[in-house]
Amino acid sequence: MDSFAPAITLARTPVRTRSLSNLLFAVAALVFAMVIVGGITRLTESGLSITQWNLVSGAIPPLTHADWQHAFGLYRQTPQYREVAGPAGMTLAGFKFIFFWEWVHRLLGRILGLVFFVGIGWFAVRRAIPKGYGWRLAALFVLGGLQGAVGWFMVMSGLEGRTEVSPYRLSAHLLFALFLFAALIWTALDLRNRDGRPAQPTGWGALALATLAIQVMLGAWVAGFRAGYVSNSWPDMNGRFLPDGIDWSRGVGFAFTHDPYLLHFMHRWWAWVVVAVLVLFARQVKRLEGGRAATIAIHSAFGTQILLGILTVVSGVAIWLAVAHQATAALLVAATAWGAHELGSRRA
Repeated sequence: MDSFAPAITLARTPVRTRSLSNLLFAVAALVFAMVIVGGITRLTESGLSITQWNLVSGAIPPLTHADWQHAFGLYRQTPQYREVAGPAGMTLAGFKFIFFWEWVHRLLGRILGLVFFVGIGWFAVRRAIPKGYGWRLAALFVLGGLQGAVGWFMVMSGLEGRTEVSPYRLSAHLLFALFLFAALIWTALDLRNRDGRPAQPTGWGALALATLAIQVMLGAWVAGFRAGYVSNSWPDMNGRFLPDGIDWSRGVGFAFTHDPYLLHFMHRWWAWVVVAVLVLFARQVKRLEGGRAATIAIHSAFGTQILLGILTVVSGVAIWLAVAHQATAALLVAATAWGAHELGSRRA
């Protein structure tokens, strides 16, 4: 019976409403692509290669040698180039490589905004937006704009006396992206509810998503402080459970928010708290009619995520593994949001 639930849902959903839901899923897919490219941008130190934000003209990359020299000249004025890339001997060819990833990341943001604005505008003109969803769609659009603003706020932190972006602004940028990702999925699923009622948040759903959000934040801090490189052994850290090297001299609060050894340690072991919560959460979802698929997605995502996290550590943070680890984190957010929505639909 469960295997027929999605088909029944679609059959009872008006065609226009399904189309609007499909649009939101497409925008969510673009957010997912941005998360992947954002991970590559971070790991290749590409985020500071474009030092200006031009919404329209910035969509076109340098086309001539003179244009490339100008863009490279702007980058050579940054602390990152003067203190890191320059002494390492970066050439124009190397600059073009890092420029490419940052440009693709920003281009995806522009495409995402355009697809959402034009798509929702088309539905609005045709009066095909269901009652009660206008304000939600407007809020999603505003949230997407804020995500772009937070991204530029993050980049600015690396242009003003730092050789890299602020880890805290980096975590805010990632959390904003994943919140938008989950909100798009939740709204798209609401549009497909058989009775037309939006799902209501539940305690289990809030607990699962909040626990996962803490892990994502810790992961962003690990990336921002390059804490992944302090140990390449697992389950121990350089032969010890609690690693040597934690600097407590500036207080416990400073250590918990700045020390790379402690951040790496917390990210490793909070993961098991996430697993425990998600296992219990998935049991609640599985009890629902049609909840088995979401349960399988949750278990598959966190199992893969744990494995990729371990492999990333023991590989010394191989780029492709680290990117896969971040991509699977986004899939885990999607699966958890799906499960939370299933519980919320039953409550509604």
